[in-house]
Amino acid sequence: MAAEKSRRLPPLSGVLVLVMASTGLVVVDITIVALGLPLISADVADGGSVESVVVTYTVAMGALTQVVGSLSDRWGRRPLFLTGIAVFTLASLAAMLAPSLGFLNLARVVQGAGAAVIMVNGIPLLSDRYSGEERNLAIGAWGSFATVAGLLAPTLGGLLIEAFGWQAVFGINIPLGIAAYIVAARVLPRTAQPGPAARPDWLGSVLLMVGLGAATTLMLRPEATWGIQDTALLIVALTSLAGFSVLQFRVPQPTLELRLFTQPAFSGAMLAVFLSRVLSIGGSVYLVLYFADALLLGPTLAGLLMTPIFLAQMITGMVGSKLLSHWAPGLVIGLGYTLKGAGLLALALLVAPDTPWWVLLVPLLAWGAGGGIAGAPVMAVAVNVTAPERVGMVAGSVSTLASVGAGIGTAALGAVYTLYGGADREAVTGGVQAVLTVSALLSGLAVATTLILISPRRVPRPARHEEAAA
Repeated sequence: MAAEKSRRLPPLSGVLVLVMASTGLVVVDITIVALGLPLISADVADGGSVESVVVTYTVAMGALTQVVGSLSDRWGRRPLFLTGIAVFTLASLAAMLAPSLGFLNLARVVQGAGAAVIMVNGIPLLSDRYSGEERNLAIGAWGSFATVAGLLAPTLGGLLIEAFGWQAVFGINIPLGIAAYIVAARVLPRTAQPGPAARPDWLGSVLLMVGLGAATTLMLRPEATWGIQDTALLIVALTSLAGFSVLQFRVPQPTLELRLFTQPAFSGAMLAVFLSRVLSIGGSVYLVLYFADALLLGPTLAGLLMTPIFLAQMITGMVGSKLLSHWAPGLVIGLGYTLKGAGLLALALLVAPDTPWWVLLVPLLAWGAGGGIAGAPVMAVAVNVTAPERVGMVAGSVSTLASVGAGIGTAALGAVYTLYGGADREAVTGGVQAVLTVSALLSGLAVATTLILISPRRVPRPARHEEAAA
C-alpha cells in the first residue's frame, strides 16, 4: 500500500518544496511586473520606454541560462543556487528603491541573472534527489506548480500594486528570497557536484551570452519596421552564435556539448520544448487579441478565458508523469501534442466575430491538457538520456530553447497574423484563424518528430524491475 501511494506522488522533501517555491518566485516575477508599468512610467520613466523593465529581465535570463547550467555541473548545485537566490533578492531590493528608469533596468538585469541561476538549477536538483518514476513525478509536480504560479501572478500583482504601489512587486521578493535562502542552506547537500578539472569555457560563455542577448533583444523589439539597429543586432547574434558553435568542438569542456544533439531522443526532446513555447506563447498572444478586438471582451473576461488553458495544464501535468509508468515516453509526448493540436484546430474552426465565448471552453481545455501531458515527459527524456554530470547543461538548453521558442513563436506567428489579419473584427478573426491553423500544423509536426526521434524503440517504457529498484 505504501509503495503504491509513493507512485501517485513523489515523496515530499525539502529539496522539492524549495525548488517549487523558488521557481514560482521567478515565474511570478516574469509577469507580475507588467501590471505595474503604468505606475512605473508615471513615477520614474523620465521619458524612457517603460517596457524595457520587462525586456531587460527577459534578455538577461535568456542570455545566461545555458552558461549557468553548465557552471552548475562544474561548481556544484548548492553554491550556485545559494548565489542565485542572494543575487535575485538583493536585486529586488535595488529595484524597489530605484530612483530612475536606468537604475531600475540595471537592477532588472541583475535580477534576471539571479533568476536564470534559480530556474536552471531546478531540474538538476530534482534529478540529484530523485530517480526513476519518482524523478518523473517530481518534475511533473515542479512544472504544475510553476503553472499555478503563473496563473496566480496577475491576481497577486493587482492586489499588491493597489495596496502598496509598484514597489511592492519587487518588495515581496525580499522576505520570500530570505526565507528561500535559509531553507536552501539547510536542505541542500553540502557535497558539491563533482565537475571536470578543466577551467570553464569562458570565451564560449561570453560568445553565447552576447549572441543570445542580441537575438532575444531583436525578437522582443516593439517596432514594426526594420532599422539599422535591428540589422546590427542580427549580425552580432549570428556572428557570436556561429563563433560559439565552432568553439564548442575545440575546447575540452564546452559550455554546450553539441554532440548531445546526435542522440535522436535528445534532439526530439529539445525540438518538443522549442515547439511547445512557440505554440503556447505565440498562439496565446493572438488568441487574447481575438478576445479583445473581435469578441469585444474587456480585459478581465479576456484574461479569464485564458484560464482553462492553464488550469488544464496544471491538472494534467502529473498525468503525463504517471503515464510514463505505462507507456513509452514518445507515445505520451505524442498524445499530448495530438490533444493540443486538436484543440488548436477546433479553435481555428470555431472563432468568428459572433462566436459565444463559452463555445471555446472545450478546445481551450484540450489545448492546455495536451501541454500538461507532454510537458513533464519531455523533461524526463532530456534528463534520462544524459549523463548525470551534464544535467545542468541540459537544463540550460531546455531553458534557452524555451526562451528562444517564445520569441520566435511571437514573431513568426505575428507575421502570419499580419499577412491575413487587419483592423476590423472580421479581419482580426481571419488573422487569428490563420495563426491557430499554423499552430495546429506545428502540433502535427511535433507529433511526427516525437514518434520518429523518441520512438518506443529508442526510448522504451522503463522495465518493471527498474521501476521497483527506483
